[in-house]
Formats: sequence, structure tokens, C-alpha cells
Amino acid sequence: MTSAGYWVELYQADERLGGGFLLTRRFVLTALHCLRGLSVDQHVVIVLADGERIDGRVSRQDKEADLALVEIAAEYRVTLPIPAAHVAHDSDRWRGPYRPASHDVHLSGHVSAGSADHLCVGGGTIEALHLTADQLLGDYSGYSGGPVEGFWEDGAQQPVVMGVLIEQARDRADGTRAANVLFAATIGEAMRRFDHFDVAHLIDVVRPPRRSGEPDADRRPATTGKFATAEAVLNRLDQWDERDVMDPAQIAELRFMTVKALIESELGGGGA
Repeated sequence: MTSAGYWVELYQADERLGGGFLLTRRFVLTALHCLRGLSVDQHVVIVLADGERIDGRVSRQDKEADLALVEIAAEYRVTLPIPAAHVAHDSDRWRGPYRPASHDVHLSGHVSAGSADHLCVGGGTIEALHLTADQLLGDYSGYSGGPVEGFWEDGAQQPVVMGVLIEQARDRADGTRAANVLFAATIGEAMRRFDHFDVAHLIDVVRPPRRSGEPDADRRPATTGKFATAEAVLNRLDQWDERDVMDPAQIAELRFMTVKALIESELGGGGA
């Protein structure tokens, strides 16, 4: 499987909704408008790049940013490689490994602006990539939700994922036609928009409530030990994040796994 194997297609029944990609092994990131009005918790089918079909559900939506997360059903264990996340810079080369159909071209081009405020159609101002496409298609509909990949033409380094395609600019001379300028939300924007990647709020789900005047030392020793271990791991992950030891998507996945293990332990699903 190549590095491009992390992209997916989303379906409801036999209707193709659009593209997306594995941001982590648990969540697919896509453009919200690709879901065509589906609401949170509605079922979708995720078709992986190798053709495997797995179940998923709409997990979160951010209408202002036109972004959505689809959660992969718990019984599936995705093993496809996921490339590192990366910050784009002006003049970087980019390409889109996802295409709507086999007869459609793969998009490519250069980054006009690696990080710029963009007012998207949902009404929110997001951090976005401004992308110029080499292909003068006139209409880029169908590519939304797919990943924007950075790459090096000499092949010296592995491709990296930099954003998710959400919109296209209109031709100023003819508003009915699309220009070859596309907009993509950055990976950093997606991470900020969804609290699935900020696990601090999950701690309170299982932390025993403190009674009025109750000191920390009076909590159950076993629980205190579990939280101390989990918090130590989370603190170390924060340090790695600050030092850029790992990419943000990998750090987010490890944070999620740490808190998930703690919750399962507390609720009797994974420990004493």
C-alpha cells in the first residue's frame, strides 16, 4: 500500500457522498458539505483505498468551517499507513491523491499561501491553504473532502498531509465558472475545531466528583494512581508536541488512546 492509501470515499447506501481521509486510525476528516445534510450519528459506509468497506457514523460537524469527522466503528482496526501531518509553506508543491472517479485527473499545483485567513461559505474564518492547481478543469466539484499532500519531486522524503479541500474560487470574469484556485483547511485548523483531539475535557467523564471540602488525598487510592499515570503520559505527550517530536495527528491519537484506556478501566471495560 502506498502512502496515498489513507484516503477514503464516503457512501450512504449506494450513493457516493464524497472523499475524506484518515486523520487518525479512528477518525476520517472530510468537508461537511460532502455529507449532504446527514446529521450527527447517522450511518455512513467508509470505502478504503484498497476497496474494503467499513462502517462509520457522523461524529462531529462544524458548519462554520465546513468540516466534519466520521468515526470508524469500534470493531474495525484500520492498519493502513497514515502519513505525517505537515505545515505548508508558500511555493510548496502539492497534489491530491483522491479523485472522484478513475477517469478524473489527479490534482496538483503549488501553494500560493501556506497559512491565510479565509472566510468560507459556512460563515467562519479559518486558517486555510490557498492552492493554485495545474489542471484547468473549470469545475473542481467532487474533489472536496480529499487530502492535500505535500511532496518532494526528487522523492527524497515521504509525502505529508497538509490540509483538506473544501472550496474553489470563482472566476472573477465569469462567476458561473470556477477558477483554478482552491482552498483547503489546514490540519491545524481541524485539530482546533474538534475537541476529540483535545482530551482534557474527557478527564471529567470518569474523575470521581469531589465532595465539598474533600481534599485530593481522600480520593480512592486506585483511582488516584490511574489518573496519575494517565496524566503523566499526557504531560509527556504535550512535551513531545511542543518539541515537534511527533506530528500533531499522531499526538492526538495517542492522547485519545490514553484517555480511552482510562475510561475503560474506570467503567470496568479494561481493568480491575
